[in-house]
Formats: sequence, structure tokens, C-alpha cells
Amino acid sequence: MKLFILYQTDIWKTKISRVFYGIFDSRPKALDCAKYNGLYSRNAKVVIEEVTLNIFEEI
Repeated sequence: MKLFILYQTDIWKTKISRVFYGIFDSRPKALDCAKYNGLYSRNAKVVIEEVTLNIFEEI
């Protein structure tokens, strides 16, 4: 199962500047939430990180 984590960050997209906004089950839902809440601006960008849930890997 894929999950998408929504962050707002500065224009350089540094990890230290990330602000968590939510976890979604699809990328379009995350984008809609970002647009609805006005997360896009001249000095801010949106990062959507894709993660996989329930995967077992042996090392």
C-alpha cells in the first residue's frame, strides 16, 4: 500500500524547513489539500513524499 506525506517547505526544499500537513492515500488528494489550504506561494513549495506501507524485507 502506498501513502503520500504532504509537507510545505521553503523554496530550497530543505528538510529542516518542512512542515507536516497530512498523510493521504493518493497523490491527487494530497495536491487538492495543498491547493485548498493555499500551501503554494512565492516563498514556499510543496513536497509530497511517497512511502510504502506493510513491506517486509530481510537484510
